[in-house]
Amino acid sequence: MSARAQRYLAEIGITVYERRRGHDAAASVAGGALVAAAARATAGSPAAGEAENEVWERLAAEVRACTRCGLHKTRTQTVFGVGRRDAELFVIGEAPGADEDRQGEPFVGRAGQLLNAMLRAIGLPRSEVYIANILKCRPPGNRDPQPEEASACTPYLSRQIALVRPRAILAVGRIAAQWLLQSDAPIGRLRGRVFHYGESGTPLIVTYHPAYLLRSPLAKATAWTDLCMVKDLLQRRA
Repeated sequence: MSARAQRYLAEIGITVYERRRGHDAAASVAGGALVAAAARATAGSPAAGEAENEVWERLAAEVRACTRCGLHKTRTQTVFGVGRRDAELFVIGEAPGADEDRQGEPFVGRAGQLLNAMLRAIGLPRSEVYIANILKCRPPGNRDPQPEEASACTPYLSRQIALVRPRAILAVGRIAAQWLLQSDAPIGRLRGRVFHYGESGTPLIVTYHPAYLLRSPLAKATAWTDLCMVKDLLQRRA
């Protein structure tokens, strides 16, 4: 393992890594996925060049003006999403928090810092993935999203996924996973498997939310196995 990978694992809080060295797909430092991402063709995408930018801008404008649910009354601003628009990995959380509501970008607080370290540990810096939430507005007091709120926002997320056309989706946290999979199963039963999302059948993997990992650091080792699944999946599909 490279010194860089060791540093990133230390940031996450994983101190025992050697036991996985026998698993080539999980233990090798990711790199092929990034090379493949840079080489992806744009043929068949919803739009290209300036036309594609216009599609994104129209969608972002729709989100900024959205009044489909009551959350527009309490938001500071919408949190559309951020990242590479042809990313191989699409990361989906549940909803913006206070920091995200102020800055207009998902995962920018302490949980976001941990998410960044988790992604770097598998060779995917934040700039190489696309990150969004189920909800585009912060629920008051950071309460759980209500079904009608998630339903109102899901068409926006679906269009983002269709534009990015990722090779894989990473659902972080119970609420995001349950909504995307339309399941009430606990997250412990959803993680560790590869699901397929939407009409395109995009592979979807579930892991714990970084905020949960900050509260329960012993779960970081389990989350690492989920990240290794993501890395292995992207390498196999490159």
